[in-house]
Amino acid sequence: MKNVNIATIILTYNEEKHIQRCVQNARRFSKQVFLVDSFSTDRTKEIAESLGAIVYQNKWENNHAKQFNWGLENLPIATEWVFRLDADEYLSDALIDEIHTKFPTVSPEVCGIVMERKMIFLGRKINRGNVQWNMLRLFRYGKGFCENRWMDEHIVLTEGQSVQWEHCFYDDNLNPLGWWITKHNNYSIKEAVELLNFEFDLVRHEKSFGMLSKDADEKRAKKEKYAKMPLFWRSFIYFIFRYIFKLGFLEGKEGFLWHFLQGWWYRTLVDAKVYEIKKQCGNDSTKIKQFIKDNYQIDLS
Repeated sequence: MKNVNIATIILTYNEEKHIQRCVQNARRFSKQVFLVDSFSTDRTKEIAESLGAIVYQNKWENNHAKQFNWGLENLPIATEWVFRLDADEYLSDALIDEIHTKFPTVSPEVCGIVMERKMIFLGRKINRGNVQWNMLRLFRYGKGFCENRWMDEHIVLTEGQSVQWEHCFYDDNLNPLGWWITKHNNYSIKEAVELLNFEFDLVRHEKSFGMLSKDADEKRAKKEKYAKMPLFWRSFIYFIFRYIFKLGFLEGKEGFLWHFLQGWWYRTLVDAKVYEIKKQCGNDSTKIKQFIKDNYQIDLS
C-alpha cells in the first residue's frame, strides 16, 4: 500500500519494549514517522532510527500537551495530516485499510478524524464492559493542537469539523502488572486533583481556542457528574455498571482483573486520596494546595 499524506508523532521515554512494533505499524500508513524523545537512556532512539523514524529530543516537563505541541512547532512536518500515537499503541489492520480507502474522499470541511481506542490487557482484547473511548487522533496539520490541561488532555481543532470512523486502534502495554499498578498509583493523585478541581477550582486550565470533539465534550461532562457523586460509592457503582450491566464478566480472568483494577481499585484509590486531602484540609483550597505540594510534590500555584 502507498503511504498516506500523514506524519505520525510518537512521544517516548525508555520505550524499547514497544517502539519497534509502534514504528513498524506507523510506517504502514505514514509518509513521516517522528519521535519526540525525552532523552531515553535505553535503546529507544537507536531502534526507532534503524526503522526509518526521525528522532528529535526535548526535555520532559511532566506535561504531555507541552511535549506534543513542541513537536508540532519544531518537527519538519511535510504532510497535510498529523497522527498522534503513543508508543504502546498501534492501529488495527482494519483501521489502516480504512485510512487508505477513505482518505482520498475526505471532505475539505473535515479537519479531524475520531477513532475508537480499545484496550488489550494481559494479552486479551477487552471488548465488553468498557465505555467507548473515542478519540480525535488524526487532524490536518495547522488545524489542531493538544489542549494544555493538568491531565485528560485532548486534541482540539481550530477550524473545521470532525467525523467518526468505524475501526479502532489498540492500547497494548507489554510491561508487567506491577508497572501498571505503580503507574496508576502515580496517576491517582492527578485524578484526585482533577476531581477536587470541580469543587475548589485548584487548577486554572489554559483556555483552548478550539473545538473539542463531541466525544471529548461528553466525557468531560460525565466526569463532572461523577465528581458530584458520593465518595467510594461512585467507584463501586462504576465497577458494577461495567462488570455486570456492560457484560465485562464475559471477558474471563483478564477481564475481571481489568475491570476490577481499572474500574474499581484505581478509582477507589483516587477517592481515598480525595478523602485524605479533605480530612486534613477541610474545604480550605489554600491548605489543600499546600498539602498536595508537601506530600505529593505537586505545585498547583
